[in-house]
Amino acid sequence: LPNMYEVSIEGRVVYVSADGKYLLQGSIYDIANKVDLTEASRSKSRKEVLGQIKDGYIVFGPTNPKYSITVFTDIDCGYCRKLHEEIKAYNEAGIEVKYLFFPRAGLGSPSFAKAEAVWCAADQRKAMTDAKAGVDVPAQQCTNPIAEQYALGQRAGVSGTPAIFTTDGEQLGGYVPAAQLRQRLDQLATK
Repeated sequence: LPNMYEVSIEGRVVYVSADGKYLLQGSIYDIANKVDLTEASRSKSRKEVLGQIKDGYIVFGPTNPKYSITVFTDIDCGYCRKLHEEIKAYNEAGIEVKYLFFPRAGLGSPSFAKAEAVWCAADQRKAMTDAKAGVDVPAQQCTNPIAEQYALGQRAGVSGTPAIFTTDGEQLGGYVPAAQLRQRLDQLATK
């Protein structure tokens, strides 16, 4: 757009006029090509943010996954729990789920403490499954990436959980049943 600049601020994409007088929030669509130009920019930015994570995931996946998704999760989130109840279905659909923590109540909250207990457990996968089922995981403290993951989630524009992202940084929304998610990933793969 003439005299408008796209700016990324903390994972949010906005547009600013060349003279600095106007700021526009929202998506810009290319009507002729039916493309959300803003979402393409957001995806690129999120891919860069997610690319900064080398380890620190708690992974549930089949041996040879067809797809891999990153899910920012909160132990106390109802839809996060629903997603995890179906983790076997995601894996059977060929989808690897890589969890990162995003305690919505923030650092130092009870949700943060639960995430820390899961991270510090000897068996993180079992502790995650237990915590998502409402079982108390014994409180523990250890060196952990939860604060860093929370900050990265904010930079990626996470505002709620679960927040599901493809390896290309495209956000697939919140909770999506396994069969529908597989269908959506198949569609994206053909683009």
